Amino acid sequence: MLLLCSYSCFCILQEDPLSTYLDEASVYNTRAYPTYFGTIDDEENEFEPIFRNLINYETEISALQQPDQVGSPATSVKMVNVDDYEAKGDGIDDTEAFKKAWKAACSSSSPAVLVVPHYKNYLLKPITFSGPCRFDLTLMVYGTIEASDDRAHYKRDRRHWLVFENIQNLIVEGGGTINGNGNIWWQNSCKINKKLALTFLECKNLLVRNLNIKNSQQMHVAFQNCVNVQAFNLMITAPGNSPNTDGIHVTGTKNILIMTCVIKTGDDCISIVSGSSKVQASDITCGPGHGISIGSLGAGNQEAHVSDVMVDRARLSGTTNGVRIKTWQGGSGSANNIIFQNIIMYNVKNPIIIDQNYCDQDEPCKEQKSAVQVKQVMYKNIKGTSASEVAMKFDCSKNIPCLGILLQDINLVREGGGTATASSENVKYIQIGRVSPAFS
Repeated sequence: MLLLCSYSCFCILQEDPLSTYLDEASVYNTRAYPTYFGTIDDEENEFEPIFRNLINYETEISALQQPDQVGSPATSVKMVNVDDYEAKGDGIDDTEAFKKAWKAACSSSSPAVLVVPHYKNYLLKPITFSGPCRFDLTLMVYGTIEASDDRAHYKRDRRHWLVFENIQNLIVEGGGTINGNGNIWWQNSCKINKKLALTFLECKNLLVRNLNIKNSQQMHVAFQNCVNVQAFNLMITAPGNSPNTDGIHVTGTKNILIMTCVIKTGDDCISIVSGSSKVQASDITCGPGHGISIGSLGAGNQEAHVSDVMVDRARLSGTTNGVRIKTWQGGSGSANNIIFQNIIMYNVKNPIIIDQNYCDQDEPCKEQKSAVQVKQVMYKNIKGTSASEVAMKFDCSKNIPCLGILLQDINLVREGGGTATASSENVKYIQIGRVSPAFS
């Protein structure tokens, strides 16, 4: 059955005989897809290349689940303990001791392990751990690293607390806690120049795992202009009413795998912004917070690009958005080759949303003709309950509409009963299998 709508809505309804709603497979059977090409009426040949791009991308991004080992085997390892450099771990400033210990580890003539011991609380002012280092380096955080809450300590750089910059083959792990001590910042919060608790800047071959990161000044963890990143088993928490406390922020970063993380904050659990590509987030628990977002993109008429993103196996609970793509009017560039699949929503507002008219400012945004192109986006096997009446909303640009949107096996119902709805403007999409709520 083929249903043609006005230009604001182009949809194809086709039953999917190859999979059931509860299909848990995270990778498509690429051999099956030629059967779709034969059954979908696609006279303009728009959707076949989109299918193939998504299939190729999904196979490629899944390879990130078997990443190469970060670092290299060590014949001898130098152990560096921050306590040996006069760190006290008694809640009084240990910044200088950490600087000395880092210098010793980074300049070591063999691979080094820098140890932050158990059962101590190390207070740090803003500090940058710079590379390049001579050999591979592991930072073992067993105890607690806590941020100074004296705002006078941040006069030189009000945006950053802990920065790891220009380092190759770095591992940060240990099961300890990084505490941003953010209360004083939340009381004076603004969205301009967001403050970052833990920043990895221009790092390559990076592994961050098994850490408790909490109460950031604003963003908890940022990967900025990094290549080949793995972030595993992170517990990221802040009160649901703490402003601008994104969990994981990805910007300008390529080849990043985020797995098995629990994120409960006051803003996006994961935010992916311009310059990022080949991003996979799997087995994510999110909420409270603002969901998982691509964007915002294109603010201030800027060009922005995000591509090759997969969010697979996620549970969102009580969030103000589910999976979202948000772009400002007036921008340019594209967000494309994006997959959201195997996702469960519990009492989530706006479970599925594309917003090309995003406007996060006090004054109304003026209408502009240019926009960041959103195309080749797949939503598959998403179910649960919506806290808002509108469970799916595609609000796309009149001049640069959303193209190649695929919906397969979607079942979203209204929390507490009632009927959920779906709305779309200026979007071309395909539906395969059961898609509920249906677009009007």
